[in-house]
Amino acid sequence: MELAEKVVVVTGGASGIGRAMALRFAEEGAAGVVVADLDGAAAERVADEIGTSRALGVACDVASKAANDALIDACEARFGPIDLFCANAGIGGGVGMEGGWEQALGVNTMAHVHAAQRLVPGWVERGSGYFLSTASAAGLLTQIGSAQYAVSKHAAVAFSEWLSVTYGDAGVRVSCLCPMGVRTPLLDEGDSVGGVGKTATDAVKAAGAVLEPEQVADLVVEAVRAEQFLVLPHPEVLEFFRHKGTDYDRWLRGMRRLQAALVAGA
Repeated sequence: MELAEKVVVVTGGASGIGRAMALRFAEEGAAGVVVADLDGAAAERVADEIGTSRALGVACDVASKAANDALIDACEARFGPIDLFCANAGIGGGVGMEGGWEQALGVNTMAHVHAAQRLVPGWVERGSGYFLSTASAAGLLTQIGSAQYAVSKHAAVAFSEWLSVTYGDAGVRVSCLCPMGVRTPLLDEGDSVGGVGKTATDAVKAAGAVLEPEQVADLVVEAVRAEQFLVLPHPEVLEFFRHKGTDYDRWLRGMRRLQAALVAGA
């Protein structure tokens, strides 16, 4: 899909990957870009960067179905039917396995479901539409230190797969973005938490290069143009995923060794 003259929504669009995608889509000639974020003022600032004639900033708590509906209503009222919806908002969700489950699943998984429930019937009726899910390499592998993040991102990948399988022949295209480390506020969140949270951040940084959000946005544009399902800014993730599938027990042992080394400060 070419982005010129398309109407696009980006959640979590006030910073990081979301902001970079919103600006990049505008460069590609999108007719309307709606930047949604829990921080509405920051979303409006990104819209101002694009230009208010073809961008709109909206405050939105994506974990709420009603808020998702209001976001889509605002976009359609301003720019018309949505061509590409980027379910990009995400949170760390917590450390260990105690607490934070409802919020992590709400933002990282159910927000995608809420948006798709509203959009997919209309896309099927008109024979076209595009859903981009920002998941994580953790959704294909796992996340040391955070059960909430690992589980909710696995669920986001699974939902994207299901959408593609179920509606791909009806004109609904799906891409699933699964990066490792990207220079965003979320990446450094664990450093401020310390303990297991820092171990989680260290695991991501140790696994591969930390990319800039603009690098990821460029790859997203290429993937959307090619209508490619799995978007891997870090190519090594595919090799890790293959190792996991080839010998699950060996992969688990390797992850335990990595975790022990990180905890020991190696």
